[in-house]
Amino acid sequence: MLDLEFEQNIFNQGFRLIGGLDEAGRGPLAGPVVAACVVIGPDFSIDTDELRLVADSKKLTAKCREKLFSVIKQKALAVEISVVNNHAIDRINILQSTLSAMQQAINKLTIKPDYILVDGNAKVPGLDITQQTVIDGDAKIFVIAAASIIAKVSRDWLMAEADKQFPEYEFGKHKGYGTKRHMEKIKEFGPCPIHRLSFAPFKQKEKSASN
Repeated sequence: MLDLEFEQNIFNQGFRLIGGLDEAGRGPLAGPVVAACVVIGPDFSIDTDELRLVADSKKLTAKCREKLFSVIKQKALAVEISVVNNHAIDRINILQSTLSAMQQAINKLTIKPDYILVDGNAKVPGLDITQQTVIDGDAKIFVIAAASIIAKVSRDWLMAEADKQFPEYEFGKHKGYGTKRHMEKIKEFGPCPIHRLSFAPFKQKEKSASN
């Protein structure tokens, strides 16, 4: 179980509000990248059975994530997401798209944190807020894990909508990741409007065609 020790140490330094920042969707071949920011104050507690389940979203079932999504939205001071689509990813690359989504999520907050904990090793540019990066933060720090759940559930819902629009690709099952089934569908139908054409295998096919 994740505790709030890391966050409490920051509050003890005099900071008032902490934001946890994470993303979902860096690796898939299709769909957007989604960033989420969850803001808590020093009086936040995890004394409910649901919040004790908060962990890296990849380690939770979809049903558990959706339940926690609602609890986090209810208990946190503020929660925001931002979505950057596949066309932007192709244009500016996935790292810059991820950082852009994170920046936009923070800018949308009505309650601004004065300290940001960012999953990974890349700081978010253009912020006048103290920030700290934490590698594997979604597995170590509660507020980042909470953000990972918000981002993952939000993106899964978007991919469920994409499944209705492009049912032949079965996005509802694999969420755009490069599973064997997804690769078979790409081979059969080619790319659709939400595929990331700058990613392999599309980029490789483009190179082959030009040779």
